[in-house]
Amino acid sequence: MPTHVLVARAALPFLVSLLLALLLHFGVARFLDDYDRGLVMSVGINIMLAVSLTMVNGFTGQFSIGHAGFLGVGGYVAGAVTYATSLKLYGDLETRGSMLSGTSLNVDPATLSWFGQGDLLFVASLLAGGCAAALIGYVVGLPSLRLRGDYLAIVTLGFGEIVRVLIQRTDKTAALQAWDRVHPGVPAPEGVSRVFAIENSVLDPATGLSQTTYTAVSDANWFEIAPRVGGSLGFSAVPDYTSIFWVVLFAGVTIAVASRIKRSTFGRAFLSIREDEIASEAMGVDTVRYKVRAFVIAAFFAGLAGGLFAHFKSMNPNEIGFARSFDIVIMVVLGGLGSISGASIAAIIVTLLPEWLRGLDQYRMIIWALALILMMIFRPQGLLGVREIWDKALWQGLVRFIKREKSSPKAGGGA
Repeated sequence: MPTHVLVARAALPFLVSLLLALLLHFGVARFLDDYDRGLVMSVGINIMLAVSLTMVNGFTGQFSIGHAGFLGVGGYVAGAVTYATSLKLYGDLETRGSMLSGTSLNVDPATLSWFGQGDLLFVASLLAGGCAAALIGYVVGLPSLRLRGDYLAIVTLGFGEIVRVLIQRTDKTAALQAWDRVHPGVPAPEGVSRVFAIENSVLDPATGLSQTTYTAVSDANWFEIAPRVGGSLGFSAVPDYTSIFWVVLFAGVTIAVASRIKRSTFGRAFLSIREDEIASEAMGVDTVRYKVRAFVIAAFFAGLAGGLFAHFKSMNPNEIGFARSFDIVIMVVLGGLGSISGASIAAIIVTLLPEWLRGLDQYRMIIWALALILMMIFRPQGLLGVREIWDKALWQGLVRFIKREKSSPKAGGGA
């Protein structure tokens, strides 16, 4: 096959993702209110989380239940990069986006460019968050993926809780403070009454009591600003760059990469580990190395999803706890262990169904839990099992089933 044809086939899924992102951003989003746009972005972020976890739980057959930890690492690192850089470069936390991303309310839409100065910072922060999550995934995965089953689940659960507790213990973010509080005894410049500053607690050696001091952001180093991500109150100071375009684009890229991996030699090694790890080792597959690779790739895309989340909603330690990890596991199991498209469909259902049931008030979560139980009883292999929605065999089997139903005699209709 000619090289240009191979390149075109390789690039096709990514081009489709780009076109779909542009269509939804400029076509569909204009007819949605803020609530519906938020739901669309939540669906896309959950698809990224479900598909990334599928690479571990579905492809290699491991049982990780701390995936929200990587969401938190990526989200807080990406948010801290944008937060600290915006304060140091611009002196504020305004959203400097473009036609493709979020913008400040006081910006004239007619003056927006296709790719703004803030977009470059935003994309760089997403990559930083993804790489940080991948690095943590390697550090955690290298020793823990030598374990199996329940032991691995306990280790990954512990990792997720460690991340949550560490973030809870961080300091407050920078805030606007009165000039004389930050610079006591120094005359304020004309027109300046408040300044961004970070709050510090220092021990007074004379009295032995703790005193609060303030340091202007302009006088602080970036490593003093970046770790201040709000603690248990949440990280709400991040500019809102996330838009439907970026979420759909990265969700499409995640699905495309996962699909390519599944059909590659790497993917074959992953699936062989899932089917029989002992037999894979006997055939020469370095099972620990491949499991770590799957873990790192999954962590990277979870970190990207966290970065999108951080620039969309307030990052809160409760958002990255065990409950969030368990929701992601539900998406993977509900869609079918090993099915990329199944995990995507399940992510849509798990995100939207509780919202659609809000009108039922206190019965909403009961109905949602009952639906999950019934699904596991009548379809224990998940929506698509190990198949994909684009597999010909899936549709051929469906056609055969329909034909068989039509040709079978009706009950009680025998001679």
